Amino acid sequence: MTGPWYFPWFELSATIRAMSNNTVKTRFAPSPTGQLHLGNVRTALFSALHARHAGGRFLLRIEDTDKARSREAFTRWIEDDLRWLGLTWDEGLDAGGDAGPYVQSAREPIYADLYARLQAAGRAYPCFCTQEQLEASRAAQRAAGRPPRYAGTCARLSAEEAAARVLAGEPHTLRFRVPAGETIEFEDLVRGPQCFSSDDIGDFVIRRTDGTPAFFFCNAVDDALMGVTHVWRGEDHLSNTSRQLLILRALGLPEPRYGHLALIVGEDGAPLSKRHGAMSLEELRERGYLPAAVTNYLARLGHTYASDALLNLDALAAAFDPVRLGRSAARFDLAQLDHWQKRALAAATPAQLVKWAGGSLTAVPVAQRERFMATVRDNVLFPADVLVWAQSVYEKIVPDEPAEAAIKDAPRELFTTALELLSAHGDDFRAWTKAISVRTGLKGRALFMPLRAALTGRAHGPEMAHFFALLGREKIEQRLRAVMEE
Repeated sequence: MTGPWYFPWFELSATIRAMSNNTVKTRFAPSPTGQLHLGNVRTALFSALHARHAGGRFLLRIEDTDKARSREAFTRWIEDDLRWLGLTWDEGLDAGGDAGPYVQSAREPIYADLYARLQAAGRAYPCFCTQEQLEASRAAQRAAGRPPRYAGTCARLSAEEAAARVLAGEPHTLRFRVPAGETIEFEDLVRGPQCFSSDDIGDFVIRRTDGTPAFFFCNAVDDALMGVTHVWRGEDHLSNTSRQLLILRALGLPEPRYGHLALIVGEDGAPLSKRHGAMSLEELRERGYLPAAVTNYLARLGHTYASDALLNLDALAAAFDPVRLGRSAARFDLAQLDHWQKRALAAATPAQLVKWAGGSLTAVPVAQRERFMATVRDNVLFPADVLVWAQSVYEKIVPDEPAEAAIKDAPRELFTTALELLSAHGDDFRAWTKAISVRTGLKGRALFMPLRAALTGRAHGPEMAHFFALLGREKIEQRLRAVMEE
């Protein structure tokens, strides 16, 4: 690129030069202003899967230029959430690399140098317009039926006047001077060819009044300086891309390839929010979702996989392909997330399930915990469900309404016979229930549901033969007597 606005970039770092050797580098660049929501997490997942698929590198950068809202605690949360999902990064925060610092608040000297270069080339200028003046200008443009954009008021100031006002301490931003009559084109990895006219873009702010860099600027130059080759982000950033390409081209910096992902929406088609049942990743963790459930669901939210099996991250990465990314909005379905939770629980070992259940197993003897989890795994989704069954086996039961109804409707003979035959068949559930059936003539649901209700307090649940063994003869006898005494 040549022309009146171009000046050569200073000595390119090894990181930037690496972009030409076909090494894929993706990144996740969250702002530490809150907990990760599912849209953030899916972007991080796709970025990590792409890098892993290509044998490349995945980078984590923290964009904390919003000083009023950024918190160190949120940065730690982000790290913990990514590690919990298994999305470890090869470069960036706490991982090192030769393109740091990887926290934007520590990169201000780098930005200052770039601002100076843009100003020296006439590509940026100070703007002294107040918010009130800007809003009045936008209102007038709307009233005239024109799209609101910066009117260029301060672009017409002489260099001498602008310098004098800056020297006098007048508050100001720094705006990028958008060239007239240019076409900005790029090939989006999801949406194909994109074309924007520079005449539709007003001069935009690249440094705020407080001296901090605007998103358009620092996000773009950091991707270039850190050697990022592929940027995955939500489609709400699509309109930002033309501005960022103008910045990179003005600085002579390499341009990454951009892929803009369809947004995640609720059942009503509106952007996903808590009213659709959406939770932050921290809330999903606290509720008890397994990492494999979250990654398998999100990997298929806007991306198709030939396999419907539960896949680990390596398998998800192996089958990741930008061609399989859809352009339509990805609809969030909590039932589908729960489906993958069931699949993840089914694939876990009893030892893994014991660790997952945690404090919900307090009532369960340590020696029986793996056996207990193997018994209830098909009937639980979350540790709270485990607690219910643990109490049913190891503590005093409180029958729910269906169980009470099943007990009430059953003939008393069923329970007296069951108690009588327990001494002969107390170690063999099938032999015990067969003998009860022969004696009472009861079969199927009429036999098994009342017995389950009496022994567990629930009308439905795990395989009763396993529960029978966990309860033991003494506890079974106690519960049968309790039902008969009611």
